[in-house]
Amino acid sequence: MLNRRHLRVKVLQSLYAFFQSHNQDLASGVKELLHGIEKIFDLYLHQLMFLAELVSQEERMIEDSMAKQLPAYEDLHPNRRFLENKCLRMIADDKPLHKQAASRGIHWHEDRELVRRLLQQIRLQRYYREYMEGEATTGLEEDTRFVLKMIKKDMLPYEGLHSFYEEKSIYWIDDWELVNMMMIRTLRNSEDAGGRLQLMQLYKDPSDKTFATDLFKITLLNHADFNGIISAKTKNWDVERIALMDMIIMEMALTEILKLPEIPVKVSLNEYIELSKMYSTPKSKVFVNGVLDKLVEEFVKEKKINGHTSRLHGGASE
Repeated sequence: MLNRRHLRVKVLQSLYAFFQSHNQDLASGVKELLHGIEKIFDLYLHQLMFLAELVSQEERMIEDSMAKQLPAYEDLHPNRRFLENKCLRMIADDKPLHKQAASRGIHWHEDRELVRRLLQQIRLQRYYREYMEGEATTGLEEDTRFVLKMIKKDMLPYEGLHSFYEEKSIYWIDDWELVNMMMIRTLRNSEDAGGRLQLMQLYKDPSDKTFATDLFKITLLNHADFNGIISAKTKNWDVERIALMDMIIMEMALTEILKLPEIPVKVSLNEYIELSKMYSTPKSKVFVNGVLDKLVEEFVKEKKINGHTSRLHGGASE
């Protein structure tokens, strides 16, 4: 589930790519933005389906051991605790998850060897052995704890998985941490729901999609005007020498402050100061903050800020 800060980041990245490519087609820019946002959900489904594929891989490995010409006692009487883990089974058996994944072409059929190698690595870990040697019957809470430990200790650091995703999509490098937080929250929420998988929605609210597209389009359509407003407050700077990322951050802030009256000004300022911390150098962060403060002060004096005066005293970030 994306909050508005995540959406602002995606708009920032899309605007940067748009300007760098010298694209002039607004519609294609919006399409690319929405595609990038949708890819976050694809990565989320990929990660959940990876867990489901671990279960399938365990089943195949047990079957292969039993089919040996001279199977050992352990081959014929395998420890099935991993296979019967309640959290993993919840994912592996969830039809809505598999239906959504199939509709988006998401599966691990052609990359099972990658899953197999990770499962072999997991089987060597101490926490795995301790879990497998524990009581045969456990509750969902303990099984979920084991899966979360497996995710954090082996799945997330797995270089093979990183390489796979980097080859699949240029969007997923920046979305990695966000998506894994979504996956972990999904497992915890499902535990609270008594073992029913609670898939997250991409948007927290339907209006958030409109917010993202409006932010992108309005910033682009007012690019020249905003450039002029910013240049008037940066007379000691050559606008051409201001980093493109800093310019986009300030122009997006102006879009919210001047064109989106439903958002409190204080919220917008806080959000773009945070973005400048994430995507700018320490010096440019101070620069962006200073320029935006001067502009808001001027807009208030000239009564250019639309909407009720309470916009100047907004609450916490969205």
